[in-house]
Amino acid sequence: MGSTIIFVTGTDSGVGKTFAGCALARGLMARGLSVTAIKVVETGVADAPAPDEDGVLLALATGQSSPKHALHRFRTPVAPAVAADLEGGRLDLDTTLLEIERLAAATDLTLVETAGGLLTPLAWDWTMVDLAEQLDARVLVVGANRLGAINHTLLTLGALELGGVRPLGVVLSATTADDASTATNCAAIARLSGLEQVVELPRVASDAEAVRAIQPALDWVRPG
Repeated sequence: MGSTIIFVTGTDSGVGKTFAGCALARGLMARGLSVTAIKVVETGVADAPAPDEDGVLLALATGQSSPKHALHRFRTPVAPAVAADLEGGRLDLDTTLLEIERLAAATDLTLVETAGGLLTPLAWDWTMVDLAEQLDARVLVVGANRLGAINHTLLTLGALELGGVRPLGVVLSATTADDASTATNCAAIARLSGLEQVVELPRVASDAEAVRAIQPALDWVRPG
């Protein structure tokens, strides 16, 4: 039985993907599963991995021996396809598939965090939708729980459907300040999308609190 692969994608950059992914990884490990967390590509980084990089934080959440940071790293803080052009590199779909499959082979569950939003180009001819479809992965959509969340989340779910990729659920992550939509976004997204698996991840003070808050999402994952 192979590893279950779950993608963690966002409706945009800076919406709490890594925070949600780390909480999900810790919660699943607490249930006795072995978990590997992967950031495929990260931009806007220095030559040496820094403690606050997404890929580093994901690795720390699982305690994994490899990878310790994103599989591919670029200095320029732009979309991966653009950064690769500027820095003389390129991400190949088949090579990336093999990298993830190799890392997933020895674990119960593999979390793969995307760069930016779902359709952010990793290369000029493929996005995370193509990667998720090839790996038969399900996708957890993370959005910011603020005005605009309904539109952004429904657009992302629509892109998944067009790509033939199944959503696992939606997590709306708390922002620094609530607005008038915060209390109603989850219910509205569930009603409009027909997806029952929608949960809020509130502002919390510790990793342990984050794991407790994301408990419903743990129940959506079925390894194997």
